[in-house]
Amino acid sequence: MSRKKQIEHTATALFKAKGFSATSMRDLANALGIEAASIYSHIRSKEEILQRVCFRMAEEFFEAMDAAEATGATSTDKLRNAVSAHVQVLTKNTEASAVFLHEWRHLSEPYLSEFLALRDLYEGHFRQIIKSGAESGEFAVPDEKFAVLTILSALNWLPTWFRPEGKLQPAEIANTLSDMLLNGLRAPARAMADGKP
Repeated sequence: MSRKKQIEHTATALFKAKGFSATSMRDLANALGIEAASIYSHIRSKEEILQRVCFRMAEEFFEAMDAAEATGATSTDKLRNAVSAHVQVLTKNTEASAVFLHEWRHLSEPYLSEFLALRDLYEGHFRQIIKSGAESGEFAVPDEKFAVLTILSALNWLPTWFRPEGKLQPAEIANTLSDMLLNGLRAPARAMADGKP
């Protein structure tokens, strides 16, 4: 791993643990075991690291979404694929995911506006899937935006509790979440012994 990669990796862990604002360049230098001044030969500022993390993660989410939309035959398939893709990206690096989800507020302009535009565009992909599903009769959704916010809110908790060594792997989590989000908690209707509902 190059020194620049080491700096970014360590800073990302610190941003998750302490928050971007509470992390100083001295904290970063101490964690790396180097002089603070030497960090500046590799990066301009700690915000540069935040920018790199946020926009690299955004790129990964878009790439995963493009693949999810390309493989689904129905809106239900596409939504399941999109949920799975989102879970895969979130769990690939939970430290970077947590920073992406919570520390973007510390981006300065013009990066903040660019990030928010990308977030809206990404959410728009989910809204389009749900809209298409509603039009085809697959989904009964009165408010597409509310549905998307509900789905993403459920998914974006993952970096706070997911552990790679845990018993649930990303694919299992994605399947379970997809089932719950698409079907709710209601058990399937079962016929009575006499055949009546």
